[in-house]
Amino acid sequence: MLSFVNTIKTTTFAARMDTKELFKVDFRDLDEGELTRTWELDDTFFGALDEQEIEHGRLTATLRVIKKAAGFRLVIHAIGNVEIPCDRCLGPMSQPIEAEDEIEVRLGETFEDDGDCITLPQDRPVLDVAWNLYETIALAIPIFHTHPDGECLMDVSQYLVADDEPVGGESEGDATEQPTDSRWEALRALLDKQ
Repeated sequence: MLSFVNTIKTTTFAARMDTKELFKVDFRDLDEGELTRTWELDDTFFGALDEQEIEHGRLTATLRVIKKAAGFRLVIHAIGNVEIPCDRCLGPMSQPIEAEDEIEVRLGETFEDDGDCITLPQDRPVLDVAWNLYETIALAIPIFHTHPDGECLMDVSQYLVADDEPVGGESEGDATEQPTDSRWEALRALLDKQ
């Protein structure tokens, strides 16, 4: 097994998307060792990506690029909070995030991305990792995310039904029938004639 000198370069960036080179990694610079980059991601980052799911947030994202015998391993770690809509009341809520993802990168003839491995052309081995950072964060959001009980928007809360409460306020033992609208009775009479 080949061993590499662990030359660690660490750089910290503020997330200003007007700098196009900010999230690009040039693999020509990584002959040996490891590269670490850290970004403070905020609303500017999420706004520049123009995605609907996350528009606001404040996270610290770290990218480690580790040289391997047959390519590179990218380790993405993000921790912080994003603001997303509550699934119950649609009001904004803060969702804590701690996410990690690994991506393999190889050099080849043309660009390919199968999700787990990215192949970059050897003549231009540069990868913009902004989308990978966003994807790592977005995939860490729970499928169902709501405010804690009692914190939903008041305008909407009055219409919400608790999980254990029957819809319409009826209890299971309540067998009384509600009066039927006379228009429905007229429709039933037409169906009965057929």
